[in-house]
This record gives sequence, structure tokens and C-alpha cells, in this order.
Amino acid sequence: MSIQDELISTTLSKIKYKIFVMSGKGGVGKSSVAVNLAAALAAKGRKVGLLDVDIHGPSVPHLLGIKGLLDADRGKMVKPKMYNDNLAVVSMESLLQDPDQAVLWRGPMKTTAIRQFVADVAWGELDFLIIDSPPGTGDEPMTVLKTIPDALCVVVTTPQEISLADVRKSINFLQYAKANILGIVENMSGLICPHCQGEVSLFKKGGGRDLADKYGLSFLGAIPLDPASVVAGDLGRPVVLIDGPSPAKDALKALADTVEETAINSLEALATVHK
Repeated sequence: MSIQDELISTTLSKIKYKIFVMSGKGGVGKSSVAVNLAAALAAKGRKVGLLDVDIHGPSVPHLLGIKGLLDADRGKMVKPKMYNDNLAVVSMESLLQDPDQAVLWRGPMKTTAIRQFVADVAWGELDFLIIDSPPGTGDEPMTVLKTIPDALCVVVTTPQEISLADVRKSINFLQYAKANILGIVENMSGLICPHCQGEVSLFKKGGGRDLADKYGLSFLGAIPLDPASVVAGDLGRPVVLIDGPSPAKDALKALADTVEETAINSLEALATVHK
């Protein structure tokens, strides 16, 4: 075992639950779900780390209003950015002098970077590590699953068929990789009118639940489209932390409760199987 492997093993041993958020295609709001899931769990008093492994298009810092570079302590361990007392964040963007700089990396460099994000970051004791992956089934998701074999995967989709078709590929990929699939989240599930509070099935509704039923997976929740989410994202604040009523806020807080409960039950089941 290499020194880096030992560091990774030591780091992961201090983290109870590793939640890997992925999607089959871009534009489904995966990063928004990951950020709000992390923020909601932190608001419940859990110690949470948020790792953005989207090398080419990191959006986590923008969604949280985080700027500036990461610092290294005397032991050369990198210190994550602290959003608040319970939420620590690491993103590729926090390593770039210019946030608009393109990262022109191929597979091996991306693999090295992701392993370093785990090995060389002083995450400390965590209840949850939420990992936000780029869309698809490329180098980044495969590296995460190899580096963190006990990761519990949350697949984000939107209700329409073009998204569901890519999710089926993602599920096939996860099954091939023998990954632990925690369940499916349907994002953009209906639009709540801010004036009359009526619901409009803008992108259809229910496709994520149907897909979960088809594959025998847990359906973790449906998140409606909500103008408050857009405003919160542009302000660099998770919608789960805004004041006032919001359908998306309520749905995302419920998702955090469901993910926590399902993760606890899932790892208990895995421990029983491997005894």
C-alpha cells in the first residue's frame, strides 16, 4: 500500500457516510441538490464535508458564495473552506488563481487530483462527505467509486424521458462498478406558481419514481421548480437556509432527512451481509 493509499484510508475511516451525487446528463440541477443536501444536513447539526470533483465546471463555490484559494497548514495538509461551523468545502475552483481559467486535463491528471482531494485535505471527523460529480460516467465517477468503495450513490434526474434515458445508463454503470446505489431524486418535479401556489407539470412528473420502481431502487424524493431556488443560487446561499416559505426548501430538507435515514439503514444492511 502506498503512502497516499494509507492517507486515503485514514481520512475515510473518520467519515461515517460518503454520499456520491451523480447524474446521467448535465442541466438536471445535480450540484444544487448536492449543495442543499450538504447545507441541510449541516443545519441539523451534522458535521459535513462537500467535495466538488467537477474538474472542468465546478459550480459549488458559486452556489455557496465561496471565494479565494485553499490554505495549507504546516503539515502540508490542505484546509477546506468553512462555509459555517458544520460545513467544510473543497472545489477545484478554489485551487485556481483565475476562476475563469479552463482546466485542460485528461484522465490520469483528473484521477490524481481526486485522490489528492481525499488524501491531502484535513477533513477531520465527519458525519457526511457529500461528493458532487460531473455528469456522465467518465473518469471522475469511476475514480470516486474506486477511491471510496463504500460510497452511497444518489442519482439525480428530471422527469422527462431524455433525462431518464441517461439515468438508465448511469444505473447500468453503477451496477457494473458494483457500487452501492442509495436511490433516485427527481429534480424539477413540477413548478409551484409563486402567485396561486398551484402546481404545473412543466417537465412532466413522476418519471424518477417510476424508474426507481422499475429497478427496485429507493425513491428519495421529488424537488419542485421554485423561483426561490434561482434567487438563492445567484445570491450564493442554499435555498434550505433562506427565510420564508419555499416549496423547494421544504422538499430539500425532507430529502436530507430521507438520505440520512436511508444511509444509516443501508450501511447497517451492508454490515450484516458482510459479517
